[in-house]
Amino acid sequence: MNRCTRYFTILSIFLGTWLLAAPLSAQIINDAVTWKAVLEDKGTAQKTLILTATTKQGWHFYDQNMPADGPNSLVFKYHKLSGARALGDFIPSRPAHEEYDSNFGMNLRWYQGTVIFKQKIEVTSYDAFHVELEVSSSACNAEGCLPPQSTEFAFSNKDLKSTAENKSECVSEVSGTEEDSLLREEELPASNATELTSSDLWQPVVEVLKAYGDESARQGNSSLLMVFIYGFLGGLIALITPCVWPMIPMTVSFFLKRTKKRREAIKDALVYGVSIVVIYLALGIAVTLIFGASALNSLSTNAFFNLLFFAILVVFAISFFGAFEFTMPSRWTNKLDSKADSTRGLLSIFFMAFTLTLVSFSCTGPIVGTLLVQASTMSILGPAIGMLGFSIALALPFSLFAVFPNVLQNLPKSGGWLNSVKVVMAFLELALSLKFLTVADMAYGWGLLSRETFLAIWIAIFALLGIYLLGKIRFPHDTPMEKIGVGRFFLALVSLSFAIYLVPGLWGAPLKAVCAFTPPLSTQDFNLYEGSVEAHFDDYEEGMKYAQRVNKPVLLDFSGWGCVNCREMESSVWVDPRVKKLLEEDYVLITLMVDDKADLPQVMEVDDAGTKRKLRTIGDKWSFLQRHKFADNSQPFYVPLDLQGVPLGSSYKRNLNVDKYIEFLENGLKEFKARKAGKPTPGI
Repeated sequence: MNRCTRYFTILSIFLGTWLLAAPLSAQIINDAVTWKAVLEDKGTAQKTLILTATTKQGWHFYDQNMPADGPNSLVFKYHKLSGARALGDFIPSRPAHEEYDSNFGMNLRWYQGTVIFKQKIEVTSYDAFHVELEVSSSACNAEGCLPPQSTEFAFSNKDLKSTAENKSECVSEVSGTEEDSLLREEELPASNATELTSSDLWQPVVEVLKAYGDESARQGNSSLLMVFIYGFLGGLIALITPCVWPMIPMTVSFFLKRTKKRREAIKDALVYGVSIVVIYLALGIAVTLIFGASALNSLSTNAFFNLLFFAILVVFAISFFGAFEFTMPSRWTNKLDSKADSTRGLLSIFFMAFTLTLVSFSCTGPIVGTLLVQASTMSILGPAIGMLGFSIALALPFSLFAVFPNVLQNLPKSGGWLNSVKVVMAFLELALSLKFLTVADMAYGWGLLSRETFLAIWIAIFALLGIYLLGKIRFPHDTPMEKIGVGRFFLALVSLSFAIYLVPGLWGAPLKAVCAFTPPLSTQDFNLYEGSVEAHFDDYEEGMKYAQRVNKPVLLDFSGWGCVNCREMESSVWVDPRVKKLLEEDYVLITLMVDDKADLPQVMEVDDAGTKRKLRTIGDKWSFLQRHKFADNSQPFYVPLDLQGVPLGSSYKRNLNVDKYIEFLENGLKEFKARKAGKPTPGI
């Protein structure tokens, strides 16, 4: 793009923005971005200015220091800074979203949702201390941009501890509703006069949870049961894969050579099935022993593992489309096969089971990988339990076939239908691969895959799958079809219907059926849906301080970017109007991402169950908080807290029963009011 063309494009954009801004201004939109300021004072010479920006749904504002020929930048400007000096710049709580804008011909950085900016200042003269600060930002949405709007804040020496010992922070605000604003110091309830330190808020509260009859253990077992079920379903899917099906005649041949006595056939079949279970279970246990409990919790969002599985699934999909054949080295499988034939007794059956495992791995590998990564978020037993379910489902029919080998000889042989299965699997693996890419993208804040981009790709994949099933697309190894079977037609109908179901999600529809796979609604660039719930804070200490100011209980939400169950709760339970009202009006919602890979400003060294550990990322910090304070490491994990960080009831995990969740929240509110009236805390 030459210079003239570029400037013409930029001029057109600004003219378009001005034209769009005119009707927007006529609507007097002054709450697209609201700013609140806090002067944090811990009694030392260094203070912290904390500015919190909250954007309205569908709006965003650009970052600081944008290029000169780019959009309006975020600007912090001191009109007066007396008796103090600034230490560094304003630092945001999270990186800005960055993506290429073809109109400007450059990468642009912007924020949406809630973001906090902090700057240290040092007081040099308490008597002369006076701060007047202006923040200017330009809010934009999908339709256009508003002119830059400014918000001013002021603090004086009356706001410092040296002149007002009963004040720990001062608040200045010029926007937002009365209900949402931070209270000024003179409005603080008497019960909040004592400020808690971070160490107080981190004190373990396991005994209090036990006193309320906490059901974490039972719900944890329920989670493991779900892992087993998912593993079992994965094993059933593996049975129809093109790599497992050719093992049927091999199994027939092997067991026909052995005894025809029914009792011995049953014994051999049991050994065969148990061998398959042992081999796959050993894989799950090996993962558990190698990575350990704390590492498994972060495995599901590790960039290397997620990108590796993303690449594996894409490669397998390309192979199944017919680009190339992906098989294990023939000398490995031939050697094991010959070993199974030459070795007699139980050992030969084990080798046969190992041959099945190895030959089928090119198809079962993606299923096993997906299962291990997802199960690793549950508990240390997750991978082992998941592999147990998978291996039982895979071994059960082969064990039955080993008892009745003659039945196997009547099963359909490989042919054109099996290639169609491969192609269908290729489409599904492409769709599943995006889950791994988006988890890594969210955990590391890359901003590559927004929710609507994810859904657009899925819509294309499932629409093309439906068209393929109708015979309108053919791949290299496909057999020409003269007519379409009824079963194939209905599969095409399901796939096309599913693609149509996803379309409203491009505009923000919750899509509860697939919410566990898609990125959260907060990543949606264009969102017309107003029923979602977003956390008030993503920092534990800051959220607790705010709760003390507004005298509201806290709902602490331990979540994760890679947490499938968390997305289900947010899209199926939180969107209920009754739940949404409770979370937004009666609680201070604090969501802590235990897999956030952003670096901490300073490495923390802690005593983790007798072992010295260094916490380097934000996720490390919140994961340790959950284990240390609540003795739990599964997500989602919800617990209501009073202003001292003590539970108001038992914790709550994944349960999509809306009425039960409302009861859980209302019980917390009742207990909060009871404690304010003097009720003692159980377990203390």
